[in-house]
Amino acid sequence: MKKTISDINKIKEDLKLSMSIRKGARVVNETIGSEKFMRTVLICGSTGCASSHSVKIYEKFKQLVHDNKMDDQINIVKTGCFGRCASGPIVMVYPEGSFYSQIKPEYVEEIFNEHLVKGNRVDKYLHHEQRDNPEIKNLYDVSFYKKQKKIALRNCGVIDPENIDEYIALDGYQALIKCLTRLKPQEVIDIVKESGLRGRGGGGFPTGNKWQFAKNAEGKIKYVCCNADEGDPGAFMDRSILEGDPNSVIEAMTIAGYAVGSNQGYVYIRAEYPVAIERLQTAISQARDYGLLGSNILGSGFDFDIDLRYGAGAFVCGEETALMTSIEGNRGEPRPRPPFPAIKGLFGKPTLLNNVETYANIPEIINRGSEWFSKMGTEKSKGTKVFALCGKTNDTGLVEIPMGTTLREIVEEIGGGIPNGRKFKAAQTGGPSGGCIPAQLIDTPIDYDNLIQIGSMMGSGGLIVMDEDNCMVDIAKFFLEFTVEESCGKCTPCRVGTKRLLEMLTKITEGRGTLEDLDKMEELCYYIKNNSLCGLGQTAPNPVISTLRYFRSEYEAHVVDKKCPAGVCKKLVTYRITDRCIGCSLCSRNCPVNAITGKIKEKFTIDTSKCIKCGACMSACKFKAIVKE
Repeated sequence: MKKTISDINKIKEDLKLSMSIRKGARVVNETIGSEKFMRTVLICGSTGCASSHSVKIYEKFKQLVHDNKMDDQINIVKTGCFGRCASGPIVMVYPEGSFYSQIKPEYVEEIFNEHLVKGNRVDKYLHHEQRDNPEIKNLYDVSFYKKQKKIALRNCGVIDPENIDEYIALDGYQALIKCLTRLKPQEVIDIVKESGLRGRGGGGFPTGNKWQFAKNAEGKIKYVCCNADEGDPGAFMDRSILEGDPNSVIEAMTIAGYAVGSNQGYVYIRAEYPVAIERLQTAISQARDYGLLGSNILGSGFDFDIDLRYGAGAFVCGEETALMTSIEGNRGEPRPRPPFPAIKGLFGKPTLLNNVETYANIPEIINRGSEWFSKMGTEKSKGTKVFALCGKTNDTGLVEIPMGTTLREIVEEIGGGIPNGRKFKAAQTGGPSGGCIPAQLIDTPIDYDNLIQIGSMMGSGGLIVMDEDNCMVDIAKFFLEFTVEESCGKCTPCRVGTKRLLEMLTKITEGRGTLEDLDKMEELCYYIKNNSLCGLGQTAPNPVISTLRYFRSEYEAHVVDKKCPAGVCKKLVTYRITDRCIGCSLCSRNCPVNAITGKIKEKFTIDTSKCIKCGACMSACKFKAIVKE
């Protein structure tokens, strides 16, 4: 049923108390009203936690509440990503703010009986920081969150993403109301410009300028597109926003449509994101029912609707012109620019394209003002950035930090440092298009310009942390393998150049490289960068260039010494049994090719001519008597 502005505001007031409690409010204004439920249980329903049975946990809680006739007392909510993936599945209990981590379905009944019924926290299942420190009253008090500032992720882990009312309760659609009732299209664009928001999809182009170009373009038909084709290995920022807060993107796209003069939007989302697709479809349907999408939105006379288009997992379709070509039903290949999409884009019409995270910032900027947003970050990089923090850190997950936060703060304070006492070696940002940042630059403030200056880039937000057990030559090879596989093949520099580059890297990792190869490889990198048609090819050599720049000695060790210092490249590694061997024969029994021989209670030996370097012996040895050299 279509809603009026008064209806929207009433929904907001009715749920205001419940939402403020979920946000971790210490003091709630009693004049708001009384909370309907005695307790609310939030369970992460994002893809990461769902793979660890969080859906079963949710269903078990729901069943117990129903069986005990407590539906009117306890509210069980399946929400989006809390961010702290290393602790998943996560269960939050409010109003206490109890943070249960790594929960299994078999723990649910005890938590229900003890905490939800009797009011006693089950300490053994609490996150260790909350268990050990009584001062920590809420999820957001733990060290992982202290340096974070959530704007794009503000509602993830707080609201039910399949209930539009909960989005409305946290100022949802207030920005759209403000635009339609108080602001002219140009005023909306001016606010976005003044905020300093730059595109979060990788290029970092000023968002307000892009909106201005689309508005100024001639033509009655224009389109607004959202790039949700998140293709970087290990990246899940956009997916998490769509799974946890789809309405923020819908609202932002509608605002963009109003600002540039468009009546139709498309979300291009990869088909491998079934949860995000389902929640986006639900949110679009609910927005249409409420009259927040469709014709005559909120009685303003403005029409705008959104449809979904699915990608088949092609990395190149993250490039804007390839994405639009795919939406049109053609093979996803980039087109030469100019003309740029703002002039001639989807179906040959002026088109505005931003990615999910960029749109997610828009409602908050409109509600709070450009000055509020521009006060965060650095001079040329305003606001916050979401990163998928993964690799060699104790705490992995989704983080949102103010621009200018140093890499050290992310790795050591938010990520909890490197596990097992190992040393930080490098961080890779920007996915296949980015570069590697060495340990000596760990105090670099993270923003667009600083990363480019040191040979990396922001990208969409992948951040992979590496320790001394990682081989930088192998890392460069890994990303080149991905790029070669994902190249559309339209231009020769990318199609052939990346293949030749990968062949050189493979030759080096197998001990067949020469010093001359290093020079040839560097020359080829710059040729590919300068001559490729689109951003995929132009940035594909970045992992190689940055590792050659900062870790050249590691390349030389592979070429000159025929050794992999990190012990990763198989053909350059040998296994040796040391004097710590007690002759238990466990290594011999686990060797698949019978390369290990010896007598019981005497030192065993490895025949290197037979050894296939699988590492099974090293994994099996309980006495750490086998080493890689």
